[in-house]
Amino acid sequence: MAHIYYFAILFLFCFISPSLSTPRKLTALVQEQPLVLKYHNGVLLKGNVTVNLVWYGKFTPIQRSIIVDFIHSLNTNRAPQPSASLWWKTTEKYHGGSSNLVVRTQLLREDYPLGKSLKTSHLKALAKKLSIITPASSITVVLTAKDVAVDGFCMSRCGTHGSTLPGRGSARGTYVWVGNSETQCPGQCAWPFHQPIYGPQTPPLVAPNGDVGVDGMVINLATLLANTVTNPFNNGYFQGPATAPLEAVTACTGIFGSGSYPGYPGSVMVDKVSGASFNANGANGRKYLLPAMWDPQTSACKTLV
Repeated sequence: MAHIYYFAILFLFCFISPSLSTPRKLTALVQEQPLVLKYHNGVLLKGNVTVNLVWYGKFTPIQRSIIVDFIHSLNTNRAPQPSASLWWKTTEKYHGGSSNLVVRTQLLREDYPLGKSLKTSHLKALAKKLSIITPASSITVVLTAKDVAVDGFCMSRCGTHGSTLPGRGSARGTYVWVGNSETQCPGQCAWPFHQPIYGPQTPPLVAPNGDVGVDGMVINLATLLANTVTNPFNNGYFQGPATAPLEAVTACTGIFGSGSYPGYPGSVMVDKVSGASFNANGANGRKYLLPAMWDPQTSACKTLV
């Protein structure tokens, strides 16, 4: 959790210190630390940012459209409020202004050329296939199908972001990887659309696009895109060590609406027809559930609803 409570200090003050012989109000001793992501003066991805997509494994056309529509939703003003673009506008409050994501190239790798068990080096290799033909402000997103295993998938991560070293005549690029967890670990990487593996067993929400795995991918992709533009090279905005940072959205993990707490995503909207839960409207009539993002102006996790 990003919020830290000093219960140990409370114990020491109340039961050990001889100077505290008279009762004191608990509110004076238990204080919630503010959540602050420090800016480390690095380059952020601002202005027009090219997004390339590598589809590794088999995805249906509908599944691909859910993802592509989501990225388009981040920069459209045509969707009803609350919108995915309103959620994305919080990134403008980070140093340097707006980040306008533009989908450029899509590469289908349905034949599993590197097999069905990938390492981080494979992800970087896939990302570099497209990063060499794009400008410096670019993100290559590698999306792996439900039957593809990736090192660390489910055990410690649902996706990741990083950077690739420039090749001859190319700029340093960034990449994002997100896996479809439908058959591997939906309770971890597709929550709250599936029963959680651990913790309170609250009823799962209905996925807004009817696909638990891909709607879960949207949550993780949203997280990693925001983290990438605000901390592309490990010297942007984050809290804690650079090797395991809390970033723009990972600092607010598990929060989707007001009143959230561990195991409960918070109060979100429900579609009257489908019963699906969502908090953001997107392009082409899509609906999405997006995580809270840290707001630099308030130093708090901001939700749409």
